Amino acid sequence: MNGHHVIIGGQRSGKSRHAERLALRWLASSAGRSVTVVATAQAGDEEMHQRIERHRHDRPASFETHEEGLHLGAAVRALSSPNRLLLIDCLTLWWTQIMGSEHDVQALRLDLLAALAQAPGPVILISNEIGLGVIPMGADVRAFVDELGRLHQEVTQRCERITWMVAGQPFTQLVERWA
Repeated sequence: MNGHHVIIGGQRSGKSRHAERLALRWLASSAGRSVTVVATAQAGDEEMHQRIERHRHDRPASFETHEEGLHLGAAVRALSSPNRLLLIDCLTLWWTQIMGSEHDVQALRLDLLAALAQAPGPVILISNEIGLGVIPMGADVRAFVDELGRLHQEVTQRCERITWMVAGQPFTQLVERWA
C-alpha cells in the first residue's frame, strides 16, 4: 500500500498541526528522509496572507515548502520519492482555485488522482469538510460543496488512512475499499 493519508475536518480543527506531527514522526523514523509541504493557498487578501504566514511560521524548520495553486498532480509527480513525504495543505483551497480558474477542472482532478495512484512516496492530504452544515441557497455554492465531497471520496480511495479531526482530536481508521 502507498501510505497515503487524508486528514479532514472543520476549520480550526487541528488538521495541519496533526499532519505536521505525523510528518515529524515519519521523518524521525529513518535517516535520509525529508518532508515537503505542498502549499496550495494563494494570498488574495490581507487576512489570507496572514493565515499563510502563520502556517509558515508554525511549520517545523526542517520542512521544505513548494507552492502550487493549480497543477497539484504535476507537483506530486515532480516531488514524490520513497524518502520524501509530501504534505498537501490543502485540497479545499486548491479546489476553490481551480473551480474559479479557466483551466479544465476535471482534467486537473483526474491528473491529481492519477499522480496519487503512482506516487512512490507517502502523501498526507489535508482538506476541510464543508458539507455538514445547512444546505447553501445558491446553486454555485451547492455545486462546489457537492464536487468537493466527490473529490474527497475519490482521494480517500487512493489512501490507506483517513483521519477525522474534531476539536484537535484525531479519529483515524483504515480506508474501506469500494467493491
